[in-house]
Amino acid sequence: MVKAVDFWDARAEGYAKSSVGDEEAYKEKLATTQRYFDADSQVFEFGCGTGTTAIHHAPFVQKIVATDISSNMIEIARQKAVAADITNVLFHCTALEDFEAEDASFDVVMAHSILHLLEDPEQAIKLSYRLLKPGGVFVTSTACLGDSFSHWRVLLLIGKLFRQVPYVNVLKRETLSHYLSDAGFKVELEWDPKKQAAFIILKKPAD
Repeated sequence: MVKAVDFWDARAEGYAKSSVGDEEAYKEKLATTQRYFDADSQVFEFGCGTGTTAIHHAPFVQKIVATDISSNMIEIARQKAVAADITNVLFHCTALEDFEAEDASFDVVMAHSILHLLEDPEQAIKLSYRLLKPGGVFVTSTACLGDSFSHWRVLLLIGKLFRQVPYVNVLKRETLSHYLSDAGFKVELEWDPKKQAAFIILKKPAD
Protein backbone atom coordinates (compact mmCIF):
# COMPACT_ATOMS: atom_id res chain seq x y z
CA MET A 1 0.00 0.00 0.00
CA VAL A 2 1.35 3.42 -0.97
CA LYS A 3 2.24 5.76 1.88
CA ALA A 4 -0.38 8.45 2.46
CA VAL A 5 2.16 11.29 2.44
CA ASP A 6 3.60 10.15 -0.91
CA PHE A 7 0.13 9.72 -2.39
CA TRP A 8 -1.04 13.23 -1.45
CA ASP A 9 2.27 14.90 -2.30
CA ALA A 10 2.00 13.46 -5.80
CA ARG A 11 -1.59 14.62 -6.21
CA ALA A 12 -1.40 18.03 -4.55
CA GLU A 13 -1.30 20.08 -7.75
CA GLY A 14 -4.20 18.20 -9.34
CA TYR A 15 -6.17 18.31 -6.11
CA ALA A 16 -5.77 22.08 -5.95
CA LYS A 17 -7.20 22.43 -9.46
CA SER A 18 -10.18 20.12 -8.88
CA SER A 19 -13.63 21.56 -8.26
CA VAL A 20 -15.85 20.92 -5.25
CA GLY A 21 -18.15 17.97 -5.92
CA ASP A 22 -21.29 19.65 -4.59
CA GLU A 23 -20.81 23.42 -4.49
CA GLU A 24 -24.22 24.10 -2.93
CA ALA A 25 -23.67 21.66 -0.07
CA TYR A 26 -20.15 22.99 0.49
CA LYS A 27 -21.40 26.56 0.79
CA GLU A 28 -24.07 25.42 3.23
CA LYS A 29 -21.43 23.70 5.38
CA LEU A 30 -19.30 26.85 5.38
CA ALA A 31 -22.22 29.05 6.38
CA THR A 32 -23.36 26.64 9.10
CA THR A 33 -19.87 26.41 10.58
CA GLN A 34 -19.45 30.18 10.58
CA ARG A 35 -22.42 30.51 12.94
CA TYR A 36 -20.16 29.06 15.63
CA PHE A 37 -17.37 31.62 15.07
CA ASP A 38 -16.77 35.05 16.48
CA ALA A 39 -14.03 37.61 16.02
CA ASP A 40 -11.97 36.07 18.85
CA SER A 41 -12.24 32.43 17.77
CA GLN A 42 -9.09 30.32 17.76
CA VAL A 43 -9.54 27.52 15.22
CA PHE A 44 -7.58 24.36 14.43
CA GLU A 45 -8.03 22.27 11.29
CA PHE A 46 -6.20 19.00 10.61
CA GLY A 47 -6.09 17.39 7.20
CA CYS A 48 -6.51 20.84 5.64
CA GLY A 49 -5.35 19.86 2.14
CA THR A 50 -4.66 22.93 0.04
CA GLY A 51 -6.30 25.24 2.55
CA THR A 52 -9.54 26.15 0.78
CA THR A 53 -11.82 25.78 3.80
CA ALA A 54 -9.45 27.54 6.20
CA ILE A 55 -9.09 30.46 3.80
CA HIS A 56 -12.87 30.75 3.43
CA HIS A 57 -13.27 30.89 7.22
CA ALA A 58 -10.34 33.24 7.93
CA PRO A 59 -12.30 36.54 7.76
CA PHE A 60 -14.67 35.34 10.50
CA VAL A 61 -12.13 34.41 13.20
CA GLN A 62 -9.03 35.68 14.96
CA LYS A 63 -6.68 32.85 13.95
CA ILE A 64 -6.67 29.46 12.26
CA VAL A 65 -3.91 26.87 12.60
CA ALA A 66 -4.22 24.38 9.75
CA THR A 67 -2.16 21.22 9.28
CA ASP A 68 -1.64 18.47 6.73
CA ILE A 69 0.85 15.63 6.31
CA SER A 70 1.61 16.66 2.72
CA SER A 71 4.29 19.33 2.34
CA ASN A 72 3.14 19.96 -1.24
CA MET A 73 -0.43 20.55 -0.08
CA ILE A 74 0.81 22.97 2.58
CA GLU A 75 2.97 24.88 0.10
CA ILE A 76 -0.03 25.37 -2.20
CA ALA A 77 -2.17 26.42 0.77
CA ARG A 78 0.37 29.07 1.74
CA GLN A 79 0.47 30.38 -1.83
CA LYS A 80 -3.33 30.57 -1.93
CA ALA A 81 -3.40 32.49 1.37
CA VAL A 82 -0.90 35.03 0.05
CA ALA A 83 -2.90 35.44 -3.16
CA ALA A 84 -6.07 36.03 -1.13
CA ASP A 85 -4.28 38.44 1.25
CA ILE A 86 -5.07 36.17 4.21
CA THR A 87 -2.65 36.65 7.11
CA ASN A 88 -4.40 34.98 10.04
CA VAL A 89 -4.05 31.36 8.88
CA LEU A 90 -0.89 29.48 9.87
CA PHE A 91 -0.23 26.38 7.78
CA HIS A 92 2.00 23.61 9.16
CA CYS A 93 3.11 20.29 7.71
CA THR A 94 2.56 17.75 10.47
CA ALA A 95 0.46 14.74 11.41
CA LEU A 96 -2.19 15.26 14.07
CA GLU A 97 -0.41 13.03 16.56
CA ASP A 98 2.75 15.14 16.21
CA PHE A 99 1.00 18.49 16.50
CA GLU A 100 2.09 20.32 19.63
CA ALA A 101 -0.46 22.45 21.44
CA GLU A 102 -1.65 22.85 24.99
CA ASP A 103 -4.88 21.25 26.08
CA ALA A 104 -7.97 23.46 25.69
CA SER A 105 -6.22 25.76 23.19
CA PHE A 106 -8.98 26.13 20.60
CA ASP A 107 -12.59 27.25 20.34
CA VAL A 108 -13.22 25.17 17.22
CA VAL A 109 -11.55 22.07 15.74
CA MET A 110 -12.34 21.05 12.15
CA ALA A 111 -11.80 17.67 10.50
CA HIS A 112 -13.14 17.61 6.95
CA SER A 113 -12.78 14.58 4.68
CA ILE A 114 -10.00 13.19 6.87
CA LEU A 115 -11.29 10.85 9.59
CA HIS A 116 -11.97 8.04 7.10
CA LEU A 117 -8.35 8.32 5.90
CA LEU A 118 -6.91 7.63 9.34
CA GLU A 119 -6.04 4.22 10.73
CA ASP A 120 -7.18 5.36 14.18
CA PRO A 121 -10.01 7.91 13.79
CA GLU A 122 -11.09 7.24 17.37
CA GLN A 123 -7.78 8.55 18.69
CA ALA A 124 -8.00 11.60 16.41
CA ILE A 125 -11.42 12.40 17.86
CA LYS A 126 -10.08 12.06 21.40
CA LEU A 127 -7.18 14.39 20.57
CA SER A 128 -9.64 16.90 19.10
CA TYR A 129 -11.65 16.80 22.32
CA ARG A 130 -8.51 17.45 24.34
CA LEU A 131 -7.52 20.43 22.20
CA LEU A 132 -10.90 22.11 22.60
CA LYS A 133 -11.77 24.56 25.32
CA PRO A 134 -14.80 23.64 27.48
CA GLY A 135 -17.83 24.56 25.40
CA GLY A 136 -15.75 24.31 22.22
CA VAL A 137 -17.05 22.99 18.91
CA PHE A 138 -15.90 20.06 16.76
CA VAL A 139 -16.92 20.16 13.09
CA THR A 140 -16.47 17.16 10.83
CA SER A 141 -17.55 16.05 7.38
CA THR A 142 -16.79 12.33 7.08
CA ALA A 143 -17.42 9.80 4.34
CA CYS A 144 -19.01 6.70 5.89
CA LEU A 145 -18.13 4.21 3.17
CA GLY A 146 -19.13 1.22 5.26
CA ASP A 147 -22.84 2.02 5.10
CA SER A 148 -23.37 1.08 1.47
CA PHE A 149 -21.82 -0.98 -1.29
CA SER A 150 -20.72 1.65 -3.76
CA HIS A 151 -18.38 1.95 -6.72
CA TRP A 152 -15.94 3.70 -4.37
CA ARG A 153 -15.52 0.52 -2.35
CA VAL A 154 -14.81 -1.45 -5.52
CA LEU A 155 -12.23 1.11 -6.64
CA LEU A 156 -10.59 1.03 -3.21
CA LEU A 157 -10.35 -2.75 -3.32
CA ILE A 158 -8.75 -2.64 -6.77
CA GLY A 159 -6.39 0.15 -5.68
CA LYS A 160 -5.28 -1.81 -2.63
CA LEU A 161 -4.62 -4.91 -4.72
CA PHE A 162 -2.30 -2.92 -6.95
CA ARG A 163 -0.88 -0.84 -4.08
CA GLN A 164 -2.08 2.40 -5.70
CA VAL A 165 -4.05 3.95 -2.85
CA PRO A 166 -3.23 4.78 0.78
CA TYR A 167 -5.12 3.42 3.74
CA VAL A 168 -8.87 4.12 3.76
CA ASN A 169 -11.03 3.30 6.75
CA VAL A 170 -14.40 1.95 5.60
CA LEU A 171 -16.23 3.62 8.46
CA LYS A 172 -19.87 3.12 9.31
CA ARG A 173 -21.97 6.04 10.55
CA GLU A 174 -22.85 4.07 13.68
CA THR A 175 -19.17 3.50 14.46
CA LEU A 176 -18.37 7.17 13.93
CA SER A 177 -21.21 8.16 16.27
CA HIS A 178 -19.86 5.81 18.95
CA TYR A 179 -16.38 7.31 18.67
CA LEU A 180 -17.79 10.84 19.04
CA SER A 181 -20.02 10.06 22.01
CA ASP A 182 -17.37 7.97 23.77
CA ALA A 183 -14.98 10.93 23.53
CA GLY A 184 -17.52 13.05 25.41
CA PHE A 185 -19.01 15.12 22.59
CA LYS A 186 -22.67 16.16 22.44
CA VAL A 187 -24.29 16.46 19.02
CA GLU A 188 -25.44 19.94 17.98
CA LEU A 189 -26.32 19.25 14.34
CA GLU A 190 -26.26 16.34 11.89
CA TRP A 191 -26.69 16.58 8.13
CA ASP A 192 -26.05 14.03 5.41
CA PRO A 193 -26.43 15.80 2.04
CA LYS A 194 -27.32 13.29 -0.68
CA LYS A 195 -25.84 10.51 1.51
CA GLN A 196 -22.33 11.61 0.53
CA ALA A 197 -20.75 12.50 3.87
CA ALA A 198 -21.89 12.92 7.44
CA PHE A 199 -21.60 16.61 8.36
CA ILE A 200 -21.75 16.80 12.14
CA ILE A 201 -21.26 19.66 14.59
CA LEU A 202 -20.60 18.68 18.19
CA LYS A 203 -19.81 20.44 21.44
CA LYS A 204 -17.48 19.68 24.27
CA PRO A 205 -19.51 20.24 27.44
CA ALA A 206 -18.67 23.40 29.36
CA ASP A 207 -17.20 22.97 32.84
